[in-house]
Amino acid sequence: MNESITLDLDAIDRRLLDLLQADASRSNVDLAAAAGVSPATALRRVKRLVDAGVIERQVALVAPTVTPQALTVIAEVTLDRQGAEHLAAFEARAVAEEAVQQCYRVSSGPDFVLVLWLPGMPAYDALVQRLFTQDANVRNVRAYFAVRRSKFDPRIRLPA
Repeated sequence: MNESITLDLDAIDRRLLDLLQADASRSNVDLAAAAGVSPATALRRVKRLVDAGVIERQVALVAPTVTPQALTVIAEVTLDRQGAEHLAAFEARAVAEEAVQQCYRVSSGPDFVLVLWLPGMPAYDALVQRLFTQDANVRNVRAYFAVRRSKFDPRIRLPA
């Protein structure tokens, strides 16, 4: 989420979030037992966290080895013009691409860092044409191809 969450998280909320980040597939009864609260409390708290936007969504993480020819690419993109409308236009085009898993507008360097997942080099080439080459405002793209994933952990560490 882009907007700031203003919900005060207590120790129970943080424990529930930590447990859900490790395994969101557990039943409410198992979640409650692991958190040391009643099932009703766990259900009510999780619903409140979802309603407040603290929990954006629950997903299944698929092993990248399911598609052995797939590419993970980290791309730095620098635009020619950095006006708000130019940044917003590129960002909109980038996030609309299915292959873009993550899109960050960054400062002090490139304008954007993208994390891409593509089923192979032909798909990467097609994305380059659509997203980078056809956009006259893209000045430079530096792409890094991952050769091994040493760590992937989407959890957010919550302050105690």
